[in-house]
Amino acid sequence: MRTAALGLALRALWALALSSLSNTLAVNNSGRWWGIINVASSTNLLTDSKNVQLVLDPSLQLLSRKQRKLIRQNPGILHSVSSGLQTAIKECKWQFRNRRWNCPTSQGPNIFGKIVNRGCRETAFIFAITSAGVTHSVARSCSEGSIESCTCDYRRRGPGGPDWHWGGCSDNIDFGRLFGREFVDSSEKGRDLRFLMNLHNNEAGRMTVFSEMRQECKCHGMSGSCTVRTCWMRLPTFRAVGDVLKDRFDGASRVIYGNKGSNRASRVELHHLEPENPAHKPPSPHDLVYFEKSPNFCTYSGKTGTAGTAGRFCNSSSPGLDGCELLCCGRGYRTRTQRVTERCNCTFHWCCHVSCLNCTNTQVLHECL
Repeated sequence: MRTAALGLALRALWALALSSLSNTLAVNNSGRWWGIINVASSTNLLTDSKNVQLVLDPSLQLLSRKQRKLIRQNPGILHSVSSGLQTAIKECKWQFRNRRWNCPTSQGPNIFGKIVNRGCRETAFIFAITSAGVTHSVARSCSEGSIESCTCDYRRRGPGGPDWHWGGCSDNIDFGRLFGREFVDSSEKGRDLRFLMNLHNNEAGRMTVFSEMRQECKCHGMSGSCTVRTCWMRLPTFRAVGDVLKDRFDGASRVIYGNKGSNRASRVELHHLEPENPAHKPPSPHDLVYFEKSPNFCTYSGKTGTAGTAGRFCNSSSPGLDGCELLCCGRGYRTRTQRVTERCNCTFHWCCHVSCLNCTNTQVLHECL
């Protein structure tokens, strides 16, 4: 009896260890593809030679087998993916430029640092904005003719209204979403809460790009009378995408792991996300989700990978998040002045020369202690 109980206990511990190892590997693989930002140009290609995969850039070794296959099947798309990631990182830094967490990045494969191993709001935003960046960039590249396997979206044709019709070159958002889902989501492995959270936020980023698509039109007629218009669908600016995702970051839903049971008919939906507070409505596909509280970004921590706010510049007259009281976490700040020389009063001379004066101004800077 005692031997049987010991065997059951050992089996349970072994299962727990395997589960922890699986989750750890899933965490480490999440977002590994971000390392391709170091790919400098579209000349870094994957080729086959007697069924042997050749990687011409070390950054591409961070990609999974499926991701490398997708790149081979879509010539020209590697540069688009890398460009979309660069745009996403710039937007992330812009949106959080006045926050304690200001979307810090580093050189190397772990672009965003240890924060991606957590399940907080900031992690949710990183996954959403990078997924949106790939979808946006690929959809735009299709209409620009930069990718051999896709073109403009020509499905909208014919009359669309009493005084306009579909035409022109619509950005191929459907190809961008499909490729983004296949490429970005393939780096996620497992079935735990973190896996579900990352997939949800990836899709939320793609959905934001799709939902912000807008119709553009061009007028035709005598003397610009606009008697007839030709219209097409255009991607939003990525700043608009970032603004929407930032709003959803502020209103993100805290979730827990849900399980609907073992009914085989609903096996696809067995594992899902539920709001931590039962009184809250379930998150929509557009919402960002997280499952743990954000770390303290005020001070440096090697464990969580936070740099702290010491040395950051703040606004002494602002009561908001960029103000010295909040950004410096109550530690105070030092004030210093510096003289900055800039070009000013520029004049264009025909043809073709621009002359400017040098203007020197004194700036007052406030720096967190």
